[in-house]
Amino acid sequence: MADKNSTAGMMRDKVVVVTGGGRGVGRGVALQMAEEGARVVVNDLGVTLDGMGADQGPAREVVSEIQAAGGMATYNTDDISVYQGAETLIQTAIDSFGRLDAVVNN
Repeated sequence: MADKNSTAGMMRDKVVVVTGGGRGVGRGVALQMAEEGARVVVNDLGVTLDGMGADQGPAREVVSEIQAAGGMATYNTDDISVYQGAETLIQTAIDSFGRLDAVVNN
């Protein structure tokens, strides 16, 4: 019998946006959400540690890893500190998966 406090299956078929999902804790969260059955939108600017530049690579790599494991994911590299970027991120989830159920903001 499953533990009544277990979260197993809670994210199955949910659509989750994970900001900062290309590296570190955000990457771990994105991968865990996918493992739990969520469809994931990985948002990451791909900046360096000093906040410079922009690189789609980290977000794309996490998406590729999720897809290689049989999960569903897409990425977004908009800057969510500005309204238009945040709006585009949410629209990415809706356009890609039809809705948005959760946001994990790193």
